[in-house]
Amino acid sequence: MSAPLNLNPGLGELLALRFDVGVWLPVLVVSGLYLWRYAQVRRTPQGQARWPIWKVVLFLLGLALLLLATQSRAVTMTRNSMALYMTRLMVLAEVVPPLLVLGVSRGVELDPRGALGRMLGVLLDPWVALAVWAAVIIFWNVPAGFNASVVTNTASALLPALYLLSSLLVWSVVLRPLPAVQQAHIGARGWFGLLAALPMMSVAAVWLYSPQVLYTPYASALCLWNLTPLQNQQISGWIMMLAGLPAMGLAFIQLMAWLIRLADGEGASAGE
Repeated sequence: MSAPLNLNPGLGELLALRFDVGVWLPVLVVSGLYLWRYAQVRRTPQGQARWPIWKVVLFLLGLALLLLATQSRAVTMTRNSMALYMTRLMVLAEVVPPLLVLGVSRGVELDPRGALGRMLGVLLDPWVALAVWAAVIIFWNVPAGFNASVVTNTASALLPALYLLSSLLVWSVVLRPLPAVQQAHIGARGWFGLLAALPMMSVAAVWLYSPQVLYTPYASALCLWNLTPLQNQQISGWIMMLAGLPAMGLAFIQLMAWLIRLADGEGASAGE
């Protein structure tokens, strides 16, 4: 396994951008469409209330972080640092999706009986989102799947995309940006958030406490920053566990809000 010229890269070197038209073009198109629609809606006072400027800032920040996680020089150093690889994946799974979801305008009008409404109703069903997320986390973190994501070009591009898309489903269930097609109340979303955190926390615990390196590409790798392969794996476990804590914290807050409403005499189905 070849090593990068500099085994002690600084932050500037890690974040130096590269340009893959297959990534930059869709991001620029999405940004343009989002800003165009934002400019249209903001022409009325009602539109300004539905789409405050902070939502735009969060959405564009999410896209910028997506580019840094997929289009920086850190991508080329993945084979020499499992911890760096996991940092990129966690940015795509636990930072970018909530920023994009929070950037969605309030009160999006969707007909739940229309084709788009029915499709989103299925995709954003909590059980569907949980099944997709668990499948991605479990399959791609068994040795065969993870090894393939490191050493093959197709899998190395596929894994970040799957983390991003499956996590977008999870965060959409938790934050409920489309209430017209999402009926789950705040208590159900809290329970969902806790269940969704279990697969990732389980994988993180295995990495933390395993006495040996689990993934072949890193077993004898010359690692960045003079870390051993086992240290890289353990640090990756900490990164994954810490990245999942905000989502777990939000789930507990939602459950507490639901319990408070129940204590105040409100029905569970009334909470939103």
